[in-house]
Amino acid sequence: MVVLSLLILACTHEPNTASGTTAATSTSQTGSSGGTSGSGTSGSGTSGSGTSSGGTTPGESDEAILRAAIAGERDAAAALLAVSRSGGLPVETETGSYLFACLCTGDDWALAGDHDDWTGASMTRAGDLWWFETTIDTPDGSLYKFTDGFNWIADPLGRRYGTDENGEYSLVRASAPHLERWHQIDGAGLQPRDLQVWVPGDHTHLLLAHDGQNLFDRAAYWGGWRLDESLPDGVLLVGIDNTSDRIDEYTHTEDEIHGQLMGGSAVAYVALIEDTIRPMMEASYGPGDVTGVMGSSLGGLVSFAVADLHPDRYDMVISMSGTMGWGSFGLDNDTMIDVYAGQGRRDVALYLDSGGSGTCFDGDGDGIEDDDPTDSDNYCTNRQLADTLEAEGYVYEEDLWHWHEAGATHDEASWAERVWRPLELFISL
Repeated sequence: MVVLSLLILACTHEPNTASGTTAATSTSQTGSSGGTSGSGTSGSGTSGSGTSSGGTTPGESDEAILRAAIAGERDAAAALLAVSRSGGLPVETETGSYLFACLCTGDDWALAGDHDDWTGASMTRAGDLWWFETTIDTPDGSLYKFTDGFNWIADPLGRRYGTDENGEYSLVRASAPHLERWHQIDGAGLQPRDLQVWVPGDHTHLLLAHDGQNLFDRAAYWGGWRLDESLPDGVLLVGIDNTSDRIDEYTHTEDEIHGQLMGGSAVAYVALIEDTIRPMMEASYGPGDVTGVMGSSLGGLVSFAVADLHPDRYDMVISMSGTMGWGSFGLDNDTMIDVYAGQGRRDVALYLDSGGSGTCFDGDGDGIEDDDPTDSDNYCTNRQLADTLEAEGYVYEEDLWHWHEAGATHDEASWAERVWRPLELFISL
């Protein structure tokens, strides 16, 4: 019964297709009508930081990489990916113009945006690459898309983006709060994935969050978390997209589900965060004075795993409906309750919550409380973990919180409605 609930929640986080280097399907049939969103800088415009850059030379400028691709001297896909991992597209040139480029499939692509009142200007084809160079008088907050006359798409590898009534759009530059996307970040032997970054301008707090593609996109499951509506000022949030290996990456040990062993790769996933993602983000945007990690369901579970492995690196953990019984569903492995038992009080604030009915029982006698299977949101294991943490010396309303949203369901819509609670606590640290 608990297992069924677990598998349902796993299905609600199927990853979106990685953006890659090919244009996505149309986001709208007309150009964006405007609206500004934007902020911050990202990267120095030179390659060589973070993950592999597709055969580039350390210190080589993004402009040099892109011009070499236009000239046919470098693989276009590798060049665009390298730039997307550095200063980002579009590239500002030494003369102050802007270079736009995409691997858009089909014929006769044009660049349109606020800079030309969405009339569009034909792009030039160089092999598989379409490109256009122009000066823009007011790049800050200027929106753009690529169009073939029928489809209108945001820049598939653009750095800055937002959404309006016509779908996703790209931003040339931005200085107001906005979203940025870093493409195909890999490490620790795991699949590459995108990062969705909320850039508030100046920030004092850095928050890393899992299931990144569900955090801002209104087209995500149950409307997503809509975090741009609830994030306090001063929080830089790095959303880490999941992959098809989500269950393995988000679990600290193996469990058996319907006779199948799965899970247990959290150590590698945490290494990806600590060795690649966090250093890259701190180098690009600056570190926070306060750093936290947040997730829901299995994302809540792995957030506690992150802090357990690096308690001196995080000031707060936020878990929304965390699957804290993992390890006990089909096996007798340590749950996160067992992991934290005996550790004592460490210098990290811990927030847990859940919905559900609050009716608990140990149906299989394994010492782990089970939810009523007709109304499950992981309440019982979260309540048990909170009690365990109190016994370890954590103090309620000081460095430990447990919130029960009675009757709340296990989905993004429910988490979006109550995520303001832990975010207010986080910004207060």
